[in-house]
Amino acid sequence: MKITFSEESIWNAGRLALMCGGRLQDTSLESLPVRGLCTDSREADADTAFVAMRGERVDGHDYIASALQNGCRCILCEQSCEAIEKSRAAAVVVGDSELSLSRLANAYRKTLSMQTVAVTGSVGKTTTKEMIYSVLNEALRVHKSDGNYNSVIGMPLSLMEADSRTEVAVLEMGMSAFGEIERMSITAEPEIAVITNIGSSHMEMLGSRENICRAKLEILCGLADGGTLILNGDEPLLAGIGGKSYHTQYVSLVRQNADFFAQNIRVYPEKTVFDAVYGGHTERDLTIRVMGRHNVYAALYAFAVGIRLGVSPDRIRAGLLKFEPTGMRQNRYAVGEITVIEDCYNASPESMIAAIDVLKLCGERAGGRCIAVLGDMLELGEGSSAAHRSVGMHLARCGIDKLLVLGHEAQQIATGAMQCGMRQTDIVRESELDSAERLGSALAALVRAGDTVLFKASRSVRMERVLNYLKEHPIGS
Repeated sequence: MKITFSEESIWNAGRLALMCGGRLQDTSLESLPVRGLCTDSREADADTAFVAMRGERVDGHDYIASALQNGCRCILCEQSCEAIEKSRAAAVVVGDSELSLSRLANAYRKTLSMQTVAVTGSVGKTTTKEMIYSVLNEALRVHKSDGNYNSVIGMPLSLMEADSRTEVAVLEMGMSAFGEIERMSITAEPEIAVITNIGSSHMEMLGSRENICRAKLEILCGLADGGTLILNGDEPLLAGIGGKSYHTQYVSLVRQNADFFAQNIRVYPEKTVFDAVYGGHTERDLTIRVMGRHNVYAALYAFAVGIRLGVSPDRIRAGLLKFEPTGMRQNRYAVGEITVIEDCYNASPESMIAAIDVLKLCGERAGGRCIAVLGDMLELGEGSSAAHRSVGMHLARCGIDKLLVLGHEAQQIATGAMQCGMRQTDIVRESELDSAERLGSALAALVRAGDTVLFKASRSVRMERVLNYLKEHPIGS
């Protein structure tokens, strides 16, 4: 990971040490310019300080010499070494490199007058963050975290890319264990916090949905006094949450008494349209250019944040319309004479079921068959097999025509589908993840013009390999 500070920000080794609570080993180097930070020694250079992190498998301190060979002149580390002393580089020594990064970002955040919006949840974090950004960008100068900068390392780095002109920063916060959301929230000190939902991801680490809920609610640890917590009103675990120091608002597709309620939802091949009811007002025919009722939640969060920050309904409408999916999330396009739904970035039982619903709707509109190419969903703990089977059962009940599965856990999707009546002859199985090309070959042999094909799995499955095989071997090749 690497960031570059804004041109207006004046950073040097001395300021770096002061703001992160570290000690500059050679004070004569305090004026050494620092124009960025990185956590990968290969990205270090004369202007970019290398932050040596201790990870579970890799210790960044082992790569200090490599960073210095790349021209790096400033190292943030937990202990200096002979290579630093010989190179006359600046060493900012701290007790904990990861924690110092959070302290640094928080100190920098305090120098800015911007507000921050923090987004977490089991499913839909990135879509919600991007919709919020699209809405706020219509009226304000907005910074957002990009890509995978949503961890205890990435989020602080992203925060430090904001500048003095930034009015709002929209920051995504992911987690896999207790304490991570707490640290990120304390670092960012959000005025608005959004929890999209409580799903089953990270069950392996946290043990239950109740514990996942507790971990997500750590976002309150840094919420500013008088701040706003925006929650999913259709999630029982999030019901009745409130406190004296902050205000809670709920969004819902079910409860008409929610602060923001979506009604009259219409899903079309290229868009989803709905009405938003709030505070005695109704905004009709709001449009997002993605399919599925589940995406209306993200739009409602964005609408709520926009209203909270004073964006007019007309500009919110325009921002929602400009939203486009990012990366490999629910991108729909043609590959020859078939329709592809590429959703390979990540997967949970909740998002998998939502994607299957979109597949069914697209297939019905296209008039061809519906084919699901699904892979392992990870970090589901002891309930993994049951969760995978539930996806297969939902798929069969929806009447999906063909199922292809990749990975050991995904075999249970096939089992669940057969339990609900799907024929074994309509299922193709590959249990080994390195069998993606073989599964791609099977898919290329069975697809035909007019079919709609969904690709979805947890990121580490790299389901795009199967999709790429199909692109390279189109129908009739």
